[in-house]
Amino acid sequence: MKVEKLEDMNLSRLTRKSYGNDAELEQRVSDILSRIRHEGDEALYQLTETFDKVNLRESGLKVSPAETEQAYTQVDEAFLSTVRQARANILSYHEKQKRSSWFDAKEDGSVLGQLILPLKRVGIYVPGGTAAYPSSVLMNALPAAVAGVEEIVMVSPPRSDGTLLPEVLVAAAEAGVTEIYKVGGAQAIAALAYGTKEIASVDKITGPGNIYVTLAKKQVFGTVDIDMLAGPSEILVLADDTARPEELAADLLSQAEHDRLASAILVSPDQALLEKTIQEVERQLADLPRVEIARSAWENYGAAILVQDLEEGLGLANQIAPEHFELVVAEPFRWLGRVRNAGAVFLGRFSPEPVGDYFAGPNHVLPTGGTARFYSPLNVDTFMKKVSVINYSEEALTRDAQAIAHFARREGLEAHARAVEARKK
Repeated sequence: MKVEKLEDMNLSRLTRKSYGNDAELEQRVSDILSRIRHEGDEALYQLTETFDKVNLRESGLKVSPAETEQAYTQVDEAFLSTVRQARANILSYHEKQKRSSWFDAKEDGSVLGQLILPLKRVGIYVPGGTAAYPSSVLMNALPAAVAGVEEIVMVSPPRSDGTLLPEVLVAAAEAGVTEIYKVGGAQAIAALAYGTKEIASVDKITGPGNIYVTLAKKQVFGTVDIDMLAGPSEILVLADDTARPEELAADLLSQAEHDRLASAILVSPDQALLEKTIQEVERQLADLPRVEIARSAWENYGAAILVQDLEEGLGLANQIAPEHFELVVAEPFRWLGRVRNAGAVFLGRFSPEPVGDYFAGPNHVLPTGGTARFYSPLNVDTFMKKVSVINYSEEALTRDAQAIAHFARREGLEAHARAVEARKK
Protein backbone atom coordinates (compact mmCIF):
# COMPACT_ATOMS: atom_id res chain seq x y z
CA MET A 1 0.00 0.00 0.00
CA LYS A 2 1.10 3.57 -0.72
CA VAL A 3 0.16 6.93 0.74
CA GLU A 4 -2.48 8.62 -1.40
CA LYS A 5 -3.35 12.30 -1.57
CA LEU A 6 -6.99 13.09 -0.91
CA GLU A 7 -7.46 14.73 -4.31
CA ASP A 8 -6.28 11.53 -6.01
CA MET A 9 -8.52 9.20 -4.01
CA ASN A 10 -11.40 7.14 -5.38
CA LEU A 11 -13.54 7.18 -2.24
CA SER A 12 -16.13 4.83 -3.74
CA ARG A 13 -13.57 2.03 -3.28
CA LEU A 14 -13.83 2.56 0.45
CA THR A 15 -17.57 3.03 0.74
CA ARG A 16 -19.29 0.94 -1.94
CA LYS A 17 -18.98 -2.77 -1.27
CA SER A 18 -20.59 -5.59 -3.17
CA TYR A 19 -21.58 -8.98 -1.78
CA GLY A 20 -21.93 -10.38 -5.28
CA ASN A 21 -25.24 -10.67 -7.07
CA ASP A 22 -27.48 -8.74 -4.70
CA ALA A 23 -30.67 -9.68 -6.56
CA GLU A 24 -29.78 -13.36 -6.30
CA LEU A 25 -29.06 -13.06 -2.58
CA GLU A 26 -32.31 -11.18 -2.01
CA GLN A 27 -34.22 -14.01 -3.70
CA ARG A 28 -32.47 -16.70 -1.65
CA VAL A 29 -33.37 -14.87 1.53
CA SER A 30 -36.93 -14.35 0.36
CA ASP A 31 -37.28 -18.08 -0.27
CA ILE A 32 -36.03 -18.85 3.25
CA LEU A 33 -38.46 -16.38 4.80
CA SER A 34 -41.33 -17.86 2.83
CA ARG A 35 -40.49 -21.38 3.98
CA ILE A 36 -40.45 -20.38 7.64
CA ARG A 37 -43.67 -18.44 7.27
CA HIS A 38 -45.53 -21.38 5.73
CA GLU A 39 -43.77 -24.42 7.21
CA GLY A 40 -42.76 -23.12 10.64
CA ASP A 41 -40.55 -25.25 12.86
CA GLU A 42 -40.22 -28.02 10.30
CA ALA A 43 -38.46 -25.60 7.96
CA LEU A 44 -36.30 -24.37 10.85
CA TYR A 45 -35.11 -27.93 11.47
CA GLN A 46 -34.44 -28.63 7.81
CA LEU A 47 -32.61 -25.38 7.09
CA THR A 48 -30.46 -25.70 10.21
CA GLU A 49 -29.48 -29.21 9.15
CA THR A 50 -28.67 -27.93 5.65
CA PHE A 51 -26.66 -24.86 6.64
CA ASP A 52 -25.23 -25.74 10.06
CA LYS A 53 -25.17 -29.56 9.83
CA VAL A 54 -27.04 -29.77 13.14
CA ASN A 55 -30.09 -31.93 13.93
CA LEU A 56 -32.17 -29.72 16.22
CA ARG A 57 -34.62 -32.57 16.83
CA GLU A 58 -31.83 -34.30 18.74
CA SER A 59 -30.05 -31.32 20.32
CA GLY A 60 -33.18 -29.29 21.00
CA LEU A 61 -34.16 -25.92 19.59
CA LYS A 62 -34.50 -24.09 22.90
CA VAL A 63 -31.67 -23.82 25.41
CA SER A 64 -32.71 -25.40 28.68
CA PRO A 65 -31.94 -24.05 32.18
CA ALA A 66 -29.69 -27.08 32.68
CA GLU A 67 -27.58 -26.09 29.67
CA THR A 68 -27.13 -22.59 31.08
CA GLU A 69 -26.20 -23.97 34.49
CA GLN A 70 -23.63 -26.25 32.89
CA ALA A 71 -22.19 -23.30 30.96
CA TYR A 72 -21.26 -21.62 34.24
CA THR A 73 -19.10 -24.64 35.11
CA GLN A 74 -17.29 -24.35 31.77
CA VAL A 75 -16.04 -20.77 32.08
CA ASP A 76 -13.31 -19.57 34.41
CA GLU A 77 -13.69 -17.02 37.17
CA ALA A 78 -11.63 -14.44 35.28
CA PHE A 79 -14.08 -14.49 32.38
CA LEU A 80 -17.10 -14.32 34.67
CA SER A 81 -15.58 -11.38 36.54
CA THR A 82 -14.85 -9.60 33.26
CA VAL A 83 -18.41 -10.10 32.01
CA ARG A 84 -19.82 -8.73 35.25
CA GLN A 85 -17.54 -5.67 35.16
CA ALA A 86 -18.51 -4.99 31.55
CA ARG A 87 -22.18 -5.50 32.47
CA ALA A 88 -21.92 -2.90 35.23
CA ASN A 89 -20.28 -0.37 32.89
CA ILE A 90 -22.82 -0.92 30.10
CA LEU A 91 -25.76 -0.67 32.52
CA SER A 92 -24.40 2.52 34.09
CA TYR A 93 -24.02 4.18 30.69
CA HIS A 94 -27.41 3.12 29.33
CA GLU A 95 -29.37 3.90 32.49
CA LYS A 96 -28.54 7.57 31.89
CA GLN A 97 -30.40 7.35 28.56
CA LYS A 98 -33.77 6.31 29.96
CA ARG A 99 -36.53 8.89 29.69
CA SER A 100 -39.87 9.15 31.48
CA SER A 101 -43.38 9.84 30.26
CA TRP A 102 -44.45 13.48 30.59
CA PHE A 103 -47.62 15.55 30.83
CA ASP A 104 -48.24 19.26 30.29
CA ALA A 105 -51.32 20.78 31.97
CA LYS A 106 -52.67 23.88 30.23
CA GLU A 107 -54.51 26.80 31.86
CA ASP A 108 -57.70 25.89 29.99
CA GLY A 109 -57.79 22.49 31.68
CA SER A 110 -56.39 20.48 28.78
CA VAL A 111 -53.62 17.97 29.34
CA LEU A 112 -51.16 16.98 26.60
CA GLY A 113 -48.41 14.46 27.04
CA GLN A 114 -46.43 11.50 25.87
CA LEU A 115 -46.23 7.96 27.20
CA ILE A 116 -42.78 6.42 26.81
CA LEU A 117 -43.23 2.66 27.00
CA PRO A 118 -40.95 -0.35 26.61
CA LEU A 119 -41.60 -2.87 23.86
CA LYS A 120 -43.01 -6.11 25.26
CA ARG A 121 -40.97 -8.70 23.36
CA VAL A 122 -37.76 -8.24 21.36
CA GLY A 123 -35.40 -10.58 19.55
CA ILE A 124 -31.64 -10.19 19.57
CA TYR A 125 -29.40 -11.87 17.03
CA VAL A 126 -25.94 -12.96 18.17
CA PRO A 127 -23.45 -14.31 15.59
CA GLY A 128 -22.25 -17.76 16.54
CA GLY A 129 -20.87 -21.03 15.27
CA THR A 130 -17.14 -21.36 15.92
CA ALA A 131 -16.69 -17.81 17.26
CA ALA A 132 -17.83 -16.45 20.62
CA TYR A 133 -19.47 -13.04 20.86
CA PRO A 134 -20.53 -12.60 24.49
CA SER A 135 -19.96 -8.86 24.06
CA SER A 136 -22.75 -8.75 21.45
CA VAL A 137 -25.09 -10.41 23.95
CA LEU A 138 -24.42 -7.72 26.54
CA MET A 139 -24.67 -4.84 24.08
CA ASN A 140 -28.05 -5.96 22.74
CA ALA A 141 -29.72 -7.34 25.85
CA LEU A 142 -28.72 -4.81 28.51
CA PRO A 143 -30.25 -1.71 26.85
CA ALA A 144 -33.44 -3.74 26.39
CA ALA A 145 -33.39 -4.66 30.07
CA VAL A 146 -32.86 -1.02 31.07
CA ALA A 147 -35.79 -0.03 28.85
CA GLY A 148 -38.00 -2.49 30.74
CA VAL A 149 -38.57 -5.07 28.01
CA GLU A 150 -40.28 -8.09 29.60
CA GLU A 151 -39.23 -10.77 27.10
CA ILE A 152 -35.74 -10.74 25.57
CA VAL A 153 -35.36 -13.57 23.07
CA MET A 154 -31.92 -14.51 21.79
CA VAL A 155 -31.14 -16.53 18.66
CA SER A 156 -27.67 -17.71 17.70
CA PRO A 157 -26.33 -20.36 15.30
CA PRO A 158 -25.37 -23.64 17.00
CA ARG A 159 -21.96 -25.30 16.92
CA SER A 160 -21.57 -28.63 15.14
CA ASP A 161 -22.49 -30.50 18.34
CA GLY A 162 -25.79 -28.64 18.64
CA THR A 163 -24.74 -26.40 21.52
CA LEU A 164 -23.96 -22.73 21.99
CA LEU A 165 -20.65 -21.57 23.38
CA PRO A 166 -20.71 -21.46 27.20
CA GLU A 167 -19.38 -17.88 27.16
CA VAL A 168 -22.41 -16.79 25.16
CA LEU A 169 -24.85 -18.60 27.46
CA VAL A 170 -23.26 -17.10 30.57
CA ALA A 171 -23.37 -13.60 29.09
CA ALA A 172 -27.04 -14.13 28.21
CA ALA A 173 -27.87 -15.18 31.75
CA GLU A 174 -25.99 -12.23 33.21
CA ALA A 175 -27.75 -9.82 30.82
CA GLY A 176 -31.27 -11.01 31.63
CA VAL A 177 -32.13 -12.85 28.40
CA THR A 178 -35.36 -14.76 28.99
CA GLU A 179 -35.33 -17.25 26.06
CA ILE A 180 -32.52 -18.66 23.92
CA TYR A 181 -32.85 -20.62 20.69
CA LYS A 182 -30.12 -22.47 18.81
CA VAL A 183 -30.85 -21.21 15.34
CA GLY A 184 -29.20 -18.62 13.11
CA GLY A 185 -29.19 -17.09 9.65
CA ALA A 186 -32.16 -15.74 7.72
CA GLN A 187 -34.30 -18.55 9.12
CA ALA A 188 -33.82 -17.24 12.67
CA ILE A 189 -34.87 -13.75 11.62
CA ALA A 190 -37.95 -15.18 9.93
CA ALA A 191 -38.91 -17.14 13.04
CA LEU A 192 -38.62 -14.02 15.19
CA ALA A 193 -40.63 -11.95 12.74
CA TYR A 194 -43.43 -14.36 11.83
CA GLY A 195 -43.39 -16.74 14.76
CA THR A 196 -43.51 -20.54 14.76
CA LYS A 197 -45.02 -23.06 17.15
CA GLU A 198 -41.80 -23.06 19.21
CA ILE A 199 -40.73 -19.41 18.83
CA ALA A 200 -43.31 -16.68 19.39
CA SER A 201 -42.98 -13.58 17.22
CA VAL A 202 -41.36 -10.42 18.56
CA ASP A 203 -41.92 -6.69 18.16
CA LYS A 204 -38.39 -5.78 17.13
CA ILE A 205 -35.16 -7.49 16.05
CA THR A 206 -31.70 -6.12 16.82
CA GLY A 207 -28.13 -7.28 16.40
CA PRO A 208 -25.64 -7.66 13.57
CA GLY A 209 -25.14 -10.74 11.40
CA ASN A 210 -23.89 -11.84 8.01
CA ILE A 211 -25.35 -10.69 4.71
CA TYR A 212 -28.21 -13.22 4.91
CA VAL A 213 -29.19 -11.92 8.34
CA THR A 214 -28.98 -8.32 7.15
CA LEU A 215 -31.11 -8.94 4.06
CA ALA A 216 -33.63 -10.91 6.12
CA LYS A 217 -33.97 -8.00 8.55
CA LYS A 218 -34.49 -5.70 5.59
CA GLN A 219 -37.27 -7.88 4.20
CA VAL A 220 -39.17 -8.40 7.48
CA PHE A 221 -39.11 -4.68 8.35
CA GLY A 222 -42.70 -3.57 8.57
CA THR A 223 -43.85 -6.87 10.00
CA VAL A 224 -41.50 -6.07 12.88
CA ASP A 225 -39.18 -3.17 13.58
CA ILE A 226 -35.40 -3.52 13.27
CA ASP A 227 -32.48 -1.59 14.68
CA MET A 228 -30.46 -1.00 11.49
CA LEU A 229 -28.94 -2.73 8.47
CA ALA A 230 -25.42 -3.42 9.68
CA GLY A 231 -22.59 -3.91 7.21
CA PRO A 232 -18.88 -4.74 7.50
CA SER A 233 -16.85 -3.10 10.29
CA GLU A 234 -15.18 0.25 9.70
CA ILE A 235 -12.57 2.40 11.36
CA LEU A 236 -11.24 5.80 10.35
CA VAL A 237 -8.33 7.24 12.31
CA LEU A 238 -7.42 10.92 12.07
CA ALA A 239 -3.93 11.40 13.49
CA ASP A 240 -1.32 14.11 13.86
CA ASP A 241 2.41 13.95 14.54
CA THR A 242 1.85 13.09 18.23
CA ALA A 243 0.45 9.66 17.28
CA ARG A 244 2.53 6.49 17.35
CA PRO A 245 2.68 4.27 14.25
CA GLU A 246 2.67 0.97 16.19
CA GLU A 247 -0.52 1.99 18.00
CA LEU A 248 -2.23 3.25 14.86
CA ALA A 249 -1.39 0.03 13.01
CA ALA A 250 -2.85 -2.06 15.83
CA ASP A 251 -6.04 0.00 15.79
CA LEU A 252 -6.46 -0.35 12.03
CA LEU A 253 -5.96 -4.11 12.19
CA SER A 254 -8.42 -4.43 15.06
CA GLN A 255 -11.16 -3.82 12.48
CA ALA A 256 -9.48 -5.36 9.45
CA GLU A 257 -9.44 -8.75 11.19
CA HIS A 258 -13.25 -8.75 11.44
CA ASP A 259 -14.10 -9.27 7.80
CA ARG A 260 -12.58 -9.26 4.31
CA LEU A 261 -14.90 -6.33 3.55
CA ALA A 262 -13.91 -4.30 6.63
CA SER A 263 -12.56 -0.77 6.13
CA ALA A 264 -9.42 0.50 7.86
CA ILE A 265 -8.54 4.08 6.93
CA LEU A 266 -5.78 6.30 8.28
CA VAL A 267 -5.91 10.03 7.58
CA SER A 268 -3.17 12.49 8.48
CA PRO A 269 -1.41 15.67 7.31
CA ASP A 270 1.88 13.98 8.29
CA GLN A 271 3.23 11.92 5.38
CA ALA A 272 6.03 10.37 7.45
CA LEU A 273 3.49 9.12 9.98
CA LEU A 274 1.40 7.56 7.22
CA GLU A 275 4.41 5.79 5.69
CA LYS A 276 5.67 4.48 9.04
CA THR A 277 2.20 3.20 9.92
CA ILE A 278 1.92 1.33 6.61
CA GLN A 279 5.24 -0.37 7.41
CA GLU A 280 4.01 -1.16 10.91
CA VAL A 281 0.79 -2.70 9.58
CA GLU A 282 2.84 -5.05 7.40
CA ARG A 283 5.01 -6.01 10.36
CA GLN A 284 2.05 -6.72 12.63
CA LEU A 285 0.18 -8.64 9.95
CA ALA A 286 2.99 -11.22 9.85
CA ASP A 287 1.99 -12.93 13.11
CA LEU A 288 -1.70 -12.06 13.27
CA PRO A 289 -3.85 -15.21 13.65
CA ARG A 290 -6.50 -13.91 11.23
CA VAL A 291 -3.84 -12.68 8.79
CA GLU A 292 -5.65 -13.74 5.59
CA ILE A 293 -8.84 -11.89 6.49
CA ALA A 294 -7.02 -8.82 7.78
CA ARG A 295 -4.67 -8.61 4.81
CA SER A 296 -7.54 -8.90 2.34
CA ALA A 297 -9.44 -6.10 4.09
CA TRP A 298 -6.34 -3.91 4.33
CA GLU A 299 -5.37 -4.35 0.69
CA ASN A 300 -8.88 -3.90 -0.74
CA TYR A 301 -10.55 -1.47 1.66
CA GLY A 302 -7.67 0.06 3.58
CA ALA A 303 -6.11 3.43 2.86
CA ALA A 304 -3.50 5.89 4.09
CA ILE A 305 -4.68 9.33 3.00
CA LEU A 306 -2.60 12.51 3.07
CA VAL A 307 -4.59 15.69 3.77
CA GLN A 308 -3.49 19.31 4.00
CA ASP A 309 -4.47 19.70 7.65
CA LEU A 310 -6.75 18.30 10.37
CA GLU A 311 -9.59 20.52 9.15
CA GLU A 312 -9.57 18.78 5.79
CA GLY A 313 -9.25 15.42 7.52
CA LEU A 314 -12.36 16.10 9.58
CA GLY A 315 -14.24 17.06 6.45
CA LEU A 316 -13.31 13.72 4.92
CA ALA A 317 -14.35 11.85 8.07
CA ASN A 318 -17.75 13.55 8.07
CA GLN A 319 -18.15 12.66 4.41
CA ILE A 320 -17.36 8.96 4.98
CA ALA A 321 -19.35 8.82 8.27
CA PRO A 322 -17.40 5.89 9.74
CA GLU A 323 -18.68 3.39 12.25
CA HIS A 324 -15.64 4.00 14.50
CA PHE A 325 -13.79 7.32 14.39
CA GLU A 326 -10.55 7.74 16.33
CA LEU A 327 -9.20 11.25 16.91
CA VAL A 328 -5.57 10.54 17.82
CA VAL A 329 -4.42 14.13 18.01
CA ALA A 330 -2.82 16.40 20.57
CA GLU A 331 -6.07 18.15 21.56
CA PRO A 332 -8.95 15.83 20.64
CA PHE A 333 -11.64 17.79 22.51
CA ARG A 334 -10.75 20.86 20.46
CA TRP A 335 -11.97 19.02 17.36
CA LEU A 336 -14.87 17.06 18.85
CA GLY A 337 -17.40 19.83 18.20
CA ARG A 338 -16.73 19.58 14.46
CA VAL A 339 -17.60 15.89 14.27
CA ARG A 340 -20.95 15.48 12.53
CA ASN A 341 -21.11 11.91 11.27
CA ALA A 342 -19.74 8.93 13.20
CA GLY A 343 -21.12 5.94 15.07
CA ALA A 344 -18.71 6.39 17.97
CA VAL A 345 -15.82 8.79 18.54
CA PHE A 346 -12.69 7.70 20.41
CA LEU A 347 -10.62 10.59 21.76
CA GLY A 348 -6.86 10.38 22.29
CA ARG A 349 -4.34 7.57 22.15
CA PHE A 350 -5.61 5.90 25.32
CA SER A 351 -9.06 5.27 23.83
CA PRO A 352 -8.48 2.53 21.24
CA GLU A 353 -11.56 1.11 19.55
CA PRO A 354 -11.66 -2.19 21.51
CA VAL A 355 -12.28 -0.19 24.70
CA GLY A 356 -15.67 0.65 23.23
CA ASP A 357 -16.21 -2.83 21.83
CA TYR A 358 -16.05 -4.52 25.19
CA PHE A 359 -15.86 -2.47 28.29
CA ALA A 360 -16.30 1.30 28.49
CA GLY A 361 -20.11 1.25 28.44
CA PRO A 362 -21.32 2.88 25.19
CA ASN A 363 -22.91 0.46 22.76
CA HIS A 364 -20.84 -1.27 20.10
CA VAL A 365 -23.79 -1.90 17.76
CA LEU A 366 -23.15 1.06 15.50
CA PRO A 367 -24.29 2.38 12.09
CA THR A 368 -22.09 1.40 9.15
CA GLY A 369 -21.80 2.07 5.44
CA GLY A 370 -22.23 5.82 5.80
CA THR A 371 -25.53 5.48 7.68
CA ALA A 372 -24.04 7.33 10.66
CA ARG A 373 -25.29 10.37 8.73
CA PHE A 374 -28.77 9.55 10.03
CA TYR A 375 -28.62 6.50 12.34
CA SER A 376 -27.63 6.31 15.99
CA PRO A 377 -25.92 3.56 18.00
CA LEU A 378 -28.13 0.95 19.63
CA ASN A 379 -29.53 2.56 22.80
CA VAL A 380 -32.37 2.43 25.31
CA ASP A 381 -34.71 4.32 22.97
CA THR A 382 -34.23 1.49 20.46
CA PHE A 383 -36.38 -0.67 22.74
CA MET A 384 -39.05 1.90 23.58
CA LYS A 385 -42.01 3.46 21.80
CA LYS A 386 -43.88 6.72 22.32
CA VAL A 387 -47.64 7.23 22.57
CA SER A 388 -49.16 10.71 22.29
CA VAL A 389 -51.74 11.72 24.94
CA ILE A 390 -54.49 14.31 24.27
CA ASN A 391 -57.07 15.38 26.86
CA TYR A 392 -58.85 18.50 25.53
CA SER A 393 -61.10 20.43 27.89
CA GLU A 394 -64.55 21.79 26.94
CA GLU A 395 -63.15 25.31 27.03
CA ALA A 396 -60.34 24.39 24.65
CA LEU A 397 -62.62 22.59 22.18
CA THR A 398 -65.10 25.46 22.17
CA ARG A 399 -62.27 27.87 21.43
CA ASP A 400 -60.64 25.79 18.68
CA ALA A 401 -63.63 24.05 17.05
CA GLN A 402 -64.10 26.55 14.23
CA ALA A 403 -60.41 26.46 13.27
CA ILE A 404 -60.30 22.66 13.34
CA ALA A 405 -63.46 22.34 11.25
CA HIS A 406 -62.12 24.86 8.75
CA PHE A 407 -58.88 22.88 8.43
CA ALA A 408 -60.81 19.62 7.91
CA ARG A 409 -63.04 21.08 5.19
CA ARG A 410 -60.05 22.51 3.33
CA GLU A 411 -58.81 18.91 3.12
CA GLY A 412 -62.21 17.70 1.92
CA LEU A 413 -62.96 15.71 5.08
CA GLU A 414 -66.47 16.77 6.09
CA ALA A 415 -66.93 14.06 8.71
CA HIS A 416 -63.85 15.31 10.52
CA ALA A 417 -65.38 18.77 10.76
CA ARG A 418 -68.74 17.41 11.92
CA ALA A 419 -67.07 15.32 14.67
CA VAL A 420 -65.83 18.56 16.20
CA GLU A 421 -68.99 20.59 15.60
CA ALA A 422 -71.22 17.89 17.13
CA ARG A 423 -69.61 18.66 20.48
CA LYS A 424 -69.77 22.41 19.94
CA LYS A 425 -73.55 22.20 19.68
